[in-house]
Amino acid sequence: MKKKSYICALNMEKSILDLLEQLPPISLEEMGGIKLMNRLDRKYLATISQLEQLLALAQGKYYAQMIGGCRFNPYRTVYLDTPDEEMYLAHHNGRLVRQKVRVRTYLDSGDTFLEVKNKDNHGRTKKKRIPVQGLDTLVADGGDELLNKYARYTLGQLVPKVENRFERITLVNLAKTERLTIDTHVKFHHWETGCDNTFDRLVIIELKRDGNVPSPVLDILHQLRIHPSGFSKYCIGTVLTKSEIKQNMFRPKIRKIEKMLSLEGGM
Repeated sequence: MKKKSYICALNMEKSILDLLEQLPPISLEEMGGIKLMNRLDRKYLATISQLEQLLALAQGKYYAQMIGGCRFNPYRTVYLDTPDEEMYLAHHNGRLVRQKVRVRTYLDSGDTFLEVKNKDNHGRTKKKRIPVQGLDTLVADGGDELLNKYARYTLGQLVPKVENRFERITLVNLAKTERLTIDTHVKFHHWETGCDNTFDRLVIIELKRDGNVPSPVLDILHQLRIHPSGFSKYCIGTVLTKSEIKQNMFRPKIRKIEKMLSLEGGM
């Protein structure tokens, strides 16, 4: 029953599902054994048609993570911020040292985590998290202890701001020195304004690799003319669902995405 509801929610092109099925599977347990000790992260933005080409070129070079028989897994994330959006504005104003606090749920399993992400002035991101039952139990589940260690805020200073939902593919190269997460069908909801928005045909790719080891996907991305591009789901989601907020730094990014998707033939 879970798999049926998952497929119905996915609404992904059959050609992409077929290409994913041709990649050998790797289990969540096997993924847990892959330690990227000197991790470098880089994001890329693409379209659904480019994703199809990427998966075709990835054949014979990557595993696809499989959970519950599925190579596509749905996520839900709620970002917390101060009432006046201090964390959003730190990113908007170009502060290099910044953080985000979020509650992420893996919808296939129901597992939920409170996470703190800290970015330093060298662009490195460190993430700490604890399992929680949900938004209503963050204090009881030890959320303040996590924030006391790794954040500049307490839970009492934060409120839910932006929620997103998306489906994720996770690929691992055969040498197991990199992970590639591919997020599609990203939808946003703002808890304060009640507004919804989506970049339904946008694909957000994040390459996580161990130092500067050889990477098969870098050649593929170059071949497809997919270039590095920063992207914050929280910040872009905020701009798309709260029109009155300060947003001039992010508008060029949004216009670029809209142009890319219009050439693709849809938003």
